[in-house]
Amino acid sequence: MVSSSNLMPSDAANPQGYFAGLRALVNGFAAQHFTWPGTFRLHRVAFGWDVLRAPLNVLLGPVFLLTRLISYLCLRLRLRRVGGWLARRRILLRTAVAARVETLIVTDLLGLPLDAGDRARDPSALARAVLAAPQFREMIRKRSDPAAADASGQRIARALADYASTRSAVAEMTTALCTIAVGASLFNALTPGMISLAPGVADALARSTAIAAFPLGETLGGMWYGMFRPGASPVLIGLTVAALIIVGSVFAAFAGIIADPVQSRLGIHRRRLLRLIDTLEVELQGSGHKAFATREHIYARALDIWDAAASLLRIFRS
Repeated sequence: MVSSSNLMPSDAANPQGYFAGLRALVNGFAAQHFTWPGTFRLHRVAFGWDVLRAPLNVLLGPVFLLTRLISYLCLRLRLRRVGGWLARRRILLRTAVAARVETLIVTDLLGLPLDAGDRARDPSALARAVLAAPQFREMIRKRSDPAAADASGQRIARALADYASTRSAVAEMTTALCTIAVGASLFNALTPGMISLAPGVADALARSTAIAAFPLGETLGGMWYGMFRPGASPVLIGLTVAALIIVGSVFAAFAGIIADPVQSRLGIHRRRLLRLIDTLEVELQGSGHKAFATREHIYARALDIWDAAASLLRIFRS
């Protein structure tokens, strides 16, 4: 893969050429890190605390989207202080995989020197690396004062963090698609999430338990409960929901191994990286502020609403 470090610092005198060069590297970057075996290497760091962070990020996803929407509305209403404060809140926990993705973009795509250990310990290291980069020096000098340059570096770091955070939303969507496949194959039902999948699993557990405990043997028990199906208790359904959410959240920590190659094949990774470069270009050229659009979180929340609606429909039907 050709690294952007081959783009000389003098290219900063021609910003359009510099960013055009970055866009030319996107396909190679995505092929190296988001297809097999690159995605396997990327997810090796998920073993550990990411297994705990992933379930928490599933719960924090709606909060993240809500803060971003409120921030956008505040900025549109010229409540810049409130909108800026909300935009700076990092709601989602920073997973090891997301940190690795940020580092790879900075070092392999943007070509900036960055120590991975410093980036892990100090969140402001990325902003400092951007401000000190020779590729961006001429662009940053156009800022009116050091405070404006520092704010620009922070916004760039936030855009990179938002880009990496989209992986948690994609992981949720991947998990939802898997539950749809499981529900369709096992229960002949539409199950866009763990909540709608749980009643079918709980009913199957209740039936298998009842057959095993049937006094005349499992063969007659299977025939009996084939005609008179036992219903799962609310307690069993609740425990099943909790168990499936935990299993699904752990699966989400490694879902990128499945999702990354598919997204690369469909060109999604390429388009997402181009959106990020567009954001960096607008910011570094001083032509305004363009927040990185985290639309994947909207899609994930739409699946949550679908899951809840499917569960409510099941309750009303029964």
